[in-house]
Amino acid sequence: MTPEISTWLARDPDPVTREELQQLVDANRQTELAERFSTRLAFGTAGLRGIVGAGPNRMNRLVIHETALGLGKYLLQVDPQSTTKGVVIGYDGRPDSRQFAHDAASMLTSLGIKVYLTEKVAPTPVVAFGVRHLSAAAGVVVTASHNPPAYNGFKVYWGNGAQIIPPHDSGIAAQIDIAASEALPEHSIEDGEREGLLHWLNGDFYTEYRKALNNSPLLSNHHEPEALSLAYTAMHGVGAELAESLLADAGFNKVYSVAAQREPDGSFPTVNFPNPEEPGAMDMVIAEAEKHQAILACANDPDADRFAVAVRADDGSYQMLTGDQVGALLGHYLLTHAAPVQNLVGTTIVSSTLLKKIAESVDASFYQTLTGFKWLTNVAMDKQTEESQFLFAYEEALGYTVGNVVWDKDGLSALVAFAQLTAELASKGKTVWDQLESIYREHGLYINAQRSIALQPGTPPIGDSLRASPPSHIAGRGVAIIDDLKTSTRTYADGQTKAIDLPPSDVLIYHLDDDSRVVVRPSGTEPKLKCYYEVIEAMSHEDCFNHVQQRAEEAMNDLIAKHQASLG
Repeated sequence: MTPEISTWLARDPDPVTREELQQLVDANRQTELAERFSTRLAFGTAGLRGIVGAGPNRMNRLVIHETALGLGKYLLQVDPQSTTKGVVIGYDGRPDSRQFAHDAASMLTSLGIKVYLTEKVAPTPVVAFGVRHLSAAAGVVVTASHNPPAYNGFKVYWGNGAQIIPPHDSGIAAQIDIAASEALPEHSIEDGEREGLLHWLNGDFYTEYRKALNNSPLLSNHHEPEALSLAYTAMHGVGAELAESLLADAGFNKVYSVAAQREPDGSFPTVNFPNPEEPGAMDMVIAEAEKHQAILACANDPDADRFAVAVRADDGSYQMLTGDQVGALLGHYLLTHAAPVQNLVGTTIVSSTLLKKIAESVDASFYQTLTGFKWLTNVAMDKQTEESQFLFAYEEALGYTVGNVVWDKDGLSALVAFAQLTAELASKGKTVWDQLESIYREHGLYINAQRSIALQPGTPPIGDSLRASPPSHIAGRGVAIIDDLKTSTRTYADGQTKAIDLPPSDVLIYHLDDDSRVVVRPSGTEPKLKCYYEVIEAMSHEDCFNHVQQRAEEAMNDLIAKHQASLG
């Protein structure tokens, strides 16, 4: 037995993971032991996320103890008032989440830091809301969101209510490393309660979030809500109670929840993968919608920070909207309904550029960030002014935030906003599909696609070779501009360059001369490439929508096939 394993066994407070590790040692499972001990689960801008099990490269109680101590010590280092400001902690419905949340609370209170701990499971956006509502120094949600059952995570919010960004991520990580080498304090949740440092967040706290959304002018558009019917699933997560309450508050009384998926269950028994984007994940809510002939089939992911929707078509079938389509619909709707001063909207570099076109058409302000909601909200806070206040942001992976009640993606407010958008259209005799077509006819038909390309093992870093010989054409289309985010440089076809105002990231964006776009994100750890494609097909009011759509899909297929072939 190595010294690292002996030390781990001596420190681990959990008899279950101690036994698991001892069995691996007794069975001499060297490969698995090496995988668990060769590195530590990396703490980054999303906090921690990994498979639950014994060892530093897994999610477990010891890793949580060390992570919470590291977070607490960093908070005290940057702001001594963190002790009284406190940390908000909530958790999802996975088997270990409550224990991990209580462990984190024990460690933070051992440092003299006040903790606000939810009495029961909480949607992630409710905790993000709580950070600002309670003027806390930080927030923690124990959740693995839409990952498979074997996973759990530790997501951290800063005092501004947004996910942490540099330098806080590396600052916390450095303190975690120190905590992992020091003796752990013997401190229980009861100790924290006795010392007056632990404060329970009960039903009143959830009601405060509910009231904040109900009072938002952006969610107060009540057009015949009683006429709209929708099916809903929490996907075995924590969203049902608040989703149903918020919809009822807004006057929607024809809401049909999928009973088999309504209660929190971290084993996710009815879905192979609890992510609404995955094939089959929406089957049960669509079946529920069909049963009631509902207009919408809506879903939140298990921690309720994402929103997905399928909409009934003319032929009675249900078709999923992409994240970009929902983003365009919500962006257009909010920009045409909000007060003129609320006009700042944003999205990420891999999402559709249609929102930019919509914003320009109504003289609104648009911004673009790196991928990840942490950037969308932190940048929005920096960019907004009294004359241009934040309104809406989204990313193509089903994340949306409506207004600033929550400075992170919020699947619950997105659900209400989309239901209100649909109800208003219905009151005018229109459908979501009519509205989407109307947006396309004004701005062009935008189609977006994503592909992951596996490269041969041993392939030299693909980003280096692409930078060494930049293409002048992709799929027969001329390359008009190349954005290299690694060097923060935009290069035009004539050789002129310009600086890009984004943090460095290993991403290449090719803007083609027909307004198509290819985004390439090389993986730094494996021979793999993520590619994002956008095709725009011009469309007049006379054009047949189906013909334009067919042309756009053919252009997309051609672009993907030829671009991938060029990388081989």
